[in-house]
Amino acid sequence: MEDLGPVAWPPEPIRTERLVLRAPETQDRAAFIELLASPEVHLYLGGPRPRDELEREMSGAPERWPGSFVVDLDGAMIGQILLRRTPGHHRPAAAGKADLGYLFLPRVWGFGYAAEACAAALGWLADQLPGEPVVLTTQTANFGSMRLAAKLGFTEVERFEAWGAEQWLGMWSCSEG
Repeated sequence: MEDLGPVAWPPEPIRTERLVLRAPETQDRAAFIELLASPEVHLYLGGPRPRDELEREMSGAPERWPGSFVVDLDGAMIGQILLRRTPGHHRPAAAGKADLGYLFLPRVWGFGYAAEACAAALGWLADQLPGEPVVLTTQTANFGSMRLAAKLGFTEVERFEAWGAEQWLGMWSCSEG
């Protein structure tokens, strides 16, 4: 994955009705470790990482890179939005396009935070890179992610087998979102 190119980073925090999307900070370390070690979060993503390994690797502040937003609710991290370019994507339809990823702590699932945060991140990207198409890949078995993709306006490009499961590739453009 590569960064998004000519975008100013970090941007001013993006505020929604309930959330703030911002760059990672030192205080987010514990939440990042919880997110990356969660079996529920990584059920469709190849499994969680060992907590002790994460503790060793992330000794200080979480890494800051363009396209990585912390999703903040009332001053605490509840998730992460990832926008990265996919130059060598294994699917030709996605190669070179911006790719949307998201991870949220299980305790905040079902409240609409993912839809609110992803919509804000897509809006930000549309302002920064007008007309930029965005792809999203998820397992078809991940019903929550499939619902979110539809709610955000992603349309199916293809389905394919990878990592032992059926995958769904959708595309979004600012004219659709």
